[in-house]
Amino acid sequence: MESRIFGYARVSSKEQNLDRQLLALKQYVSEENILVDKASGANLQRPSYQALKGALGLRKGDVLYITSLDRLSRNKEDIKKELQWFQEHGIRLKILDLPTSMVEIASDQQWILDMIQNILMEVLASIAEQERRTIKKRQREGIEAARKKGKHLGRPSIQMPGNFGDIYEGWKAGEYTAKAAMGKLGLKRSTFYRMVTIYEKKHDPKGRTLLSHV
Repeated sequence: MESRIFGYARVSSKEQNLDRQLLALKQYVSEENILVDKASGANLQRPSYQALKGALGLRKGDVLYITSLDRLSRNKEDIKKELQWFQEHGIRLKILDLPTSMVEIASDQQWILDMIQNILMEVLASIAEQERRTIKKRQREGIEAARKKGKHLGRPSIQMPGNFGDIYEGWKAGEYTAKAAMGKLGLKRSTFYRMVTIYEKKHDPKGRTLLSHV
């Protein structure tokens, strides 16, 4: 059965561009045989990648080109499992930035290439994993630094209007409905009632549940 040649490209988000990878892969693979994903490398459950591994995808003797090892995953253990899967299924993986994986060797000397690739791939897998940990560490450090500076993280908080107390008391007194109170304050329903809860906790020392006029 004749070997088929495929390519696989991945970027982490829809905003990132695949052009650089596609340009490199097209030197070895027909464009129609290049599958792409725009998804995180932290998860192997990506549509195109899983299609390659599925029943209608790669088979024994096929060749798969990728630009770098981290296109498969950024997790060391996942990379090792994927490399083992390719090896067990007789699929040749060629990595453009790993020259030894691109070398053609006589079939009776395949063990030489396997040995070299296993060593280099273990090193590269470790690097990919370390990069992922470094990114997470920097993110944690950035968040911690922001907290120490008193910066609010997440959705910006909505400030309670200065006249909230007056409108609240009028609403409680039945002077107008909740909808009218929301209109006067310029608040959405969910925000209004969230502020009511905050206000009542601050202004009801006994912690009583106050009646609401809808």
